[in-house]
Amino acid sequence: MFAINDNFTRLTTSYLFSEVANRVRAYTDANPDADIIKMGIGDVTRPLCPAVIDALHRAVDDEASTERFHGYGPEQGYAFLVSKIARHDYRERGIEIYEDEIFISDGAKSDTGNIGDILSIANRVAVTDPVYPVYIDTNIMAGRAGTRLPDGRWSEIEYLPCTAENGFVPSLPVTGTDVIYLCYPNNPTGTVLTKEQLNGWVDYCRRNGALLLFDAAYEAFVRTPGIPRSIYEIEGAREVAIEFRSFSKTAGFTGIRLGYTVVPKSLKGRTADGNVIELNPLWRRRQTTKFNGASYLSQKGAEALYTPEGARQSRETIDYYLENARIMLDGLSEAGYVATGGIDSPYIWIKAPDGMTSWEFFERLLHDYGIVGTPGCGFGPSGEGYLRLTAFNTRDNTIRAMARIGKRK
Repeated sequence: MFAINDNFTRLTTSYLFSEVANRVRAYTDANPDADIIKMGIGDVTRPLCPAVIDALHRAVDDEASTERFHGYGPEQGYAFLVSKIARHDYRERGIEIYEDEIFISDGAKSDTGNIGDILSIANRVAVTDPVYPVYIDTNIMAGRAGTRLPDGRWSEIEYLPCTAENGFVPSLPVTGTDVIYLCYPNNPTGTVLTKEQLNGWVDYCRRNGALLLFDAAYEAFVRTPGIPRSIYEIEGAREVAIEFRSFSKTAGFTGIRLGYTVVPKSLKGRTADGNVIELNPLWRRRQTTKFNGASYLSQKGAEALYTPEGARQSRETIDYYLENARIMLDGLSEAGYVATGGIDSPYIWIKAPDGMTSWEFFERLLHDYGIVGTPGCGFGPSGEGYLRLTAFNTRDNTIRAMARIGKRK
């Protein structure tokens, strides 16, 4: 009989967000009239902005025309979108990124998982804790994680705790790490790092020959002056970092699916026989083999975000969610909860009260208030005793949810 990839059998039986959905389904089956406000999974509620809708309609018309029809596109993305990303997201902000360093994809989640294809399984990985589960799970699938320990950690992964005691700022690795995942603004804690703090990570990677995988999916939510929105704002980052970005939360593309990854040509790694080579052509080769390119429709929609109207409209949507976050922070504080995040981020990280576990707090919010969050323990051992809420619901639901929580007083 054929053999399977045993690494998949080492994964937990249910992905975190699937388990949340199962528990909510069980509750609503038993309480069919329950009015549930979902603030757990980071899906958006605002419609696509008018500029994007108009661009999508025009793109559909193109596909109905023999002269303008588009079939297979370039796996790395159409030039009309790549050039605008290079200009508006980087060069206009004083960051030198070139078009052939940008790779359009169907989302940051895919690329943060798939990037491991071009990395040796011998690399030692470090992650912040709590952490977006995909970083851990895809390394388990690849065989880099080792064995699962009694406390839920994995033996070959270094965990960098982000706790209230250290202000949710991780310390640098201490075990000779080769690959580091950072996500800022952070999912799930909603915190950010200053330029000085990120300088420390880039310097570490340069000194130790480590690769920094920087997930900037929420960069558009940054409003505090001086907080970096790209790792390439840090001197030397082009030599050590790959950056992932997404249109999902910033422009409501969760259903359209689109993101991009930046792999600088100055970023190099070492082969098994000691040669030093660029990662850019390796990622290009991977994408041209395993990925057929994001759709013409989605890329035309994204192009519209770089027009004056599209930029203004998408910023209004982000401001809407940030106002939701402010309402949540105020409501939680008034109800006596301790919470962080929500200022340069759409995520609120709440300390569970009365010594409750994450799942106990999840059940209380669901059963007592009809509010769905995401248990912090699902993001890693240091997430135990916390719960994540998102600001992506409607304004009305956000206000209603905080009114329910306010009854706790």
